[in-house]
Amino acid sequence: MAEITPMMKQYFEIKEQYPDAILMYRLGDFYEMFFDDAKLASRELELVLTGRDWGQAERAPMCGVPFHSADSYIARLVSKGYKVAICEQTEDPALAKGIVKRAVVRVLTPGTVIENSMLEEGKNNYLACICLKNTTAGVCFVDVSTGLVHLTHLSAKDVHKRILAELGHFLPSEILSNENEALQKNLKMFADSRGSLAFEVLKDEKFNFFENSRFLEGHFGEYAYESFEFKGLEEAVAALGCALNYLKSAHKSDLKNIKTVDFYSDAQFMHLDYATRRNLELIETLRGRDKRGSLLWVIDKTKTPMGKRMIRSWLEQPLTGIAGITRRHNSVGELIQKPNLRQELINFLSTVNDMERLITRIVYETANAKELRSLSQTVKTVPVIKQLLSDCESALLKETFDSIDTMQDIVGLIDAAIVEDPPFSVREGGLINDNFDPELDELREISHNGKMYIAAIESQEQDKTGIRKLKIGYNRVFGYYIEVPNSFKAEVPENYIRKQTLTNCERYITQELKDLESKVLGAQERIVKLEYELFDSVRSQVATHFERVQKTARGLAVIDTLCSLAEVAASNNYTCPQMVNGDEIKINDGRHPVVELMLDNTPFVPNDTLLDCDQNRCAIITGPNMAGKSTYMRQVALICLLAQIGSFVPAKFAQLSIVDGIYTRIGASDDLSAGQSTFMVEMTEVASILSNATSKSLIVFDEIGRGTSTYDGMSIARAVIEHTADPKKLGAKTLFATHYHELTELEGLLDGVKNYNIAVKKRGDDITFLRRIVRGGADGSYGIEVAKLAGVPNSVVNRARVVLKELEENEGVRIFVPDEDTVDTEDSAQLSFSAGAESLIIENLRKLDVNTLTPIEALGILYELVKEAEKLE
Repeated sequence: MAEITPMMKQYFEIKEQYPDAILMYRLGDFYEMFFDDAKLASRELELVLTGRDWGQAERAPMCGVPFHSADSYIARLVSKGYKVAICEQTEDPALAKGIVKRAVVRVLTPGTVIENSMLEEGKNNYLACICLKNTTAGVCFVDVSTGLVHLTHLSAKDVHKRILAELGHFLPSEILSNENEALQKNLKMFADSRGSLAFEVLKDEKFNFFENSRFLEGHFGEYAYESFEFKGLEEAVAALGCALNYLKSAHKSDLKNIKTVDFYSDAQFMHLDYATRRNLELIETLRGRDKRGSLLWVIDKTKTPMGKRMIRSWLEQPLTGIAGITRRHNSVGELIQKPNLRQELINFLSTVNDMERLITRIVYETANAKELRSLSQTVKTVPVIKQLLSDCESALLKETFDSIDTMQDIVGLIDAAIVEDPPFSVREGGLINDNFDPELDELREISHNGKMYIAAIESQEQDKTGIRKLKIGYNRVFGYYIEVPNSFKAEVPENYIRKQTLTNCERYITQELKDLESKVLGAQERIVKLEYELFDSVRSQVATHFERVQKTARGLAVIDTLCSLAEVAASNNYTCPQMVNGDEIKINDGRHPVVELMLDNTPFVPNDTLLDCDQNRCAIITGPNMAGKSTYMRQVALICLLAQIGSFVPAKFAQLSIVDGIYTRIGASDDLSAGQSTFMVEMTEVASILSNATSKSLIVFDEIGRGTSTYDGMSIARAVIEHTADPKKLGAKTLFATHYHELTELEGLLDGVKNYNIAVKKRGDDITFLRRIVRGGADGSYGIEVAKLAGVPNSVVNRARVVLKELEENEGVRIFVPDEDTVDTEDSAQLSFSAGAESLIIENLRKLDVNTLTPIEALGILYELVKEAEKLE
C-alpha cells in the first residue's frame, strides 16, 4: 500500500480527536475539509466537491472556503446544529521544518458561539446541561456570550416535567445530558419540537461530582465556590461543572468572563409551561411564529441589545415575590411621572452598543480594533446616563445608579491607542495612533523617510571623513554600502569594513549603516507586527476590567427595560396594579394588550374580572364562537403576568394577588407525529394542569371535551370543574369557557362557581357581538348565526336551520333525510339525497357511530363519502 502524505497523516491525527465535528483544516488561505466532512459541507453549503492526492490510488474528496470569509459558512453549519472544529497553523511556515504544526483552536456549536454573525441580538444564547439521578436533577444554563449562568436543583416525582418547564423558560440552543434513557427520550422530543436545537448525551463520567467540584473550585476560587452553598446539591454541581468544562474545551481557554452563578429556585418565578407560553403567545404568534402579534412585541421598546435580552427574560420569568414586583412598579411609575427624563434616557440608550458581548469577545481575544472602538463609544455615553439617574428616588433606580461605573480609564486607554476608524483586520497594520508607542513612531518615521535617513548619513560621513566623493549605494547582494574612490582609500576610517573591491573604488559598510539598513528594510514588516502586539496588549488590559463592564451593562439593561415598560404604559394608558396578599384578582375595564393594538380603527371593549378562592373560584363563560371568550380569558392571564414582571397593566383598575402559575388549555390540534389524536392531546394537557396547579394558580380552560362524544365531553368537563372548584382538591382560580350550556346549572350546585356570558344583540336572524362579559348563562349558542357571519352560503345556513328544528323536535341526534318540502329550493340539487345511488351513501352514514370515531378516522370516511358523491354528478 502506498504511503500516505505527511500532511494527510497530520490531518487524520487531528480528526481522530474530533470525530463528531466537521474539521476545517487550514491550508494557506483556505480552510479545507476532507472525506465525509467534505461531502457533508459540499451538500449543506452548496460547495463544489473536488479531490486531492494523498498518496493513495483514489483522490481524497475535498472542498474548502477562504479563511477571510469563513465566518458566514461556519454560521450556516452551526445554525443547522453541526459541530465545527477550527484547525489553524500554530507556527510560522517560514520557520517550520517539514510539515507546519497545526492544532484545533476552537470548537463551535450552537451553544458555544460568541460571534455576532451567529447570534440573535435580542435573545440570550443558552447552553443547557442536565444531570438527572432518580428523581433529582441539576439543571444549568450558560450564555457564554454574556457570561450569564443560571443553576437550579430539582427534586420531585414529576422531575421530568419540571426539567422540561425550565427548558421552556430559557429555550436553549443546545442541550447536554447524562446517560438516562427516559430523560433522553423527553429531551429529544423537546429538541425536535424546536427545530434545529442541538442535543448531545455525554458519558456519565463527565458528571462525576468530585471531579466537577475540584474543577469549580479551581475556576471560581475556593472561597467563591464555598459561597455558592452547593452543599448536598450533587446533581447541580455536576451539571454546572460539566457545562463549564464543555465550554472550556470548546474555546480552548479559561472562561474568564464567568465569575458568578445565579442559583435560583423555580419557586421564585411564575410557573409557565410550554403549552401556556404557546397559547398566550408570549414571545411569538401561534401561526406564523412572528414577534409581531405577541406580548413581547407590545412591551419591547428597548433600545439596547442588553435591554432586549433582559425584557425577554423578565417576560419569561415573572416574579412571585411582592417586594421585587413592587420595586419594579415603583421605578416604572417614576419614569412615567418624569417623561422628560424618560425621553432623555431613551435617546442616550439608543447609542449604546452590546457591551456584554463586546467585552466577552475582548476577553476571548476574538474582538478586533473596531469592536474596541465600539466599546469606547458606548462607555462615553455612560456618564451622561448616570448623571440623569442621580435624582431618581425609587429604590431600583437608585440601586442601578450605584451599579453603573463610568469607566473613563477604559475610554482613555482605547482612545489613546486605537485610531478612530481602524481596519477590520488586526494583522495588517493601521491600528495604532501616533505618539502611543515610541518604537512604533520611530519605525514609521524610518519607513516614511528612509531615503532622507540615508542621505543624512551620507552627508554625515562626508563631513567626518572629509571625503566629498563618498557615496552611499544599495544592491540586493550587500544591501546598503559606502563607496569610496581609490584616490581616497588612505582617508578611510578604521571602523569601515571592506565588503567589495572594484576597479575604480572600494565599498565598505559600518555598523551604523547596517543597523539603519535593518530598520529601513524591515520597518514595514516590523510595524505590522508591533501594531498587533500593541493592539493585543491594549485588548488584554481592557479584558481585565470585564467585571466592571458586565456590571454596568446589566445596569443599563435594567434602565432600558424599565424605560420600555414606562413608555408602553404611558402610550397605551396602563395603570399600576395593586399587589396584595391573598387570593383575589379584581380587574375593572381590563383589556387585551395585543388585540387592542391590532384592531384597525375599532375600539376595544373592556371587561371586568372578579376571581378569588372563595365565592368566585370558577367563572363558567358561555356564548357563541367569535364573540370574544378566548380573548377575554387570555387578557386576564396576560394582565396577571404583566403585573408580575413589573409592568403596569391595560386596565382602569387592578387589584391582584400573586399567581404562582398560569395554566392554559386552549385550542385543539392533532399531534400526528406522536400518534395522538386531538382528544388525547387535550386530556394530556388537562392531566398535567390538574397535577401541577395549586390553589394559588390561575387556570384557563377553553372548550374541554370537544374531541369526544357529546356526553363524554360534557361529563369530563363537569368533573374537571368540580375538581378545580373544590378547595379540598384544588380550589384554583379558573376561567372555563364552554359550549355545554348544561354546565351553567353548576352555579347553584357548587360553591364558588359563577356563570358569565358574552352579550349578544339579535335582530331576526342577524346577531351582533357586544364583546361584553355579563353575569348569567348564554340563552343560546348562535352557531348557525355565526356560520352566516363567517360567510357560509345561504343555502347551507338555511338547510342547517331546518335540520336544527328537526333535531329539537325529536330531542335527539339522528340522520335526517329531507324531502322536497324541507329543502331550500335554491341549490337544492346539491343537497338532495333523495333516491337511487344516493341511498348507498345514506345507508353508510346510518351505520356510523360518530361517538367512537377519532378525528382522523372521521376525516378519512368523509373523504370517501365525498368521492362517492362526486360520482353522482
